[in-house]
Amino acid sequence: MAMRADEIERLIKDALPDAQVFIDDLRGDGDHYSARIVSAAFTGKTRVQQHQLVYQALQGRMGNELHALALQTSAPETA
Repeated sequence: MAMRADEIERLIKDALPDAQVFIDDLRGDGDHYSARIVSAAFTGKTRVQQHQLVYQALQGRMGNELHALALQTSAPETA
């Protein structure tokens, strides 16, 4: 079963309320997405730790309803 982009965004924003989330359906099949996520929660964390936060936000759906999610994560730029 495919997962909608707005559902992915909702789950991420529920876990990371300040997140800016940009999602692209790579194949148009609702099963292969790319996501760019910017959140202060990523500050000081390694890329692996940032991705783990996103996977936790998806509540076990990765590999089930959601087959593929290419992630690009970052903390907000500081002036």
